[in-house]
Amino acid sequence: MAAQGTESPSDGVVVRTGRERYRTEVEARGHRLVADEPLALGGTDQGPTPFEYVAAALGACTSITLRMYADRKEMALEEVIVRVRHEKTNEPGKGRVNRLYREIELVGALSDAERARLLEIADRCPVHRALEAGIEIVTTAAPLAAVAGAPAAS
Repeated sequence: MAAQGTESPSDGVVVRTGRERYRTEVEARGHRLVADEPLALGGTDQGPTPFEYVAAALGACTSITLRMYADRKEMALEEVIVRVRHEKTNEPGKGRVNRLYREIELVGALSDAERARLLEIADRCPVHRALEAGIEIVTTAAPLAAVAGAPAAS
């Protein structure tokens, strides 16, 4: 069991890529998704790209955070629509830069002050904060016995 406030890899996401080009199966808490690359990049285009999933994570977290805040403050927010676009550029002195462009549409009878506050709150969504702060990634190799078809370690 994971310590309080943390998740172990067994609590997380399982991702498998077989021999069908780049089509990748993703499982998270029993939910199944597919990731892939476009045909132009050699994929089978059967699902969003990994960066589209990153954009989706930011958009979903932003939308949920705004919905929660508006509900707590009893704002007349009918709907939140978040559009996120990923762009890779080469910038002098920086090299390759990944940038997410986020556009937030707030639907409902909101005052200018409520709209402004909701846009401030958008930057507080946990995924936004994690992406801006940077994420430490710890990689380990699975034991050979866990790999299908591999001989058991002696």
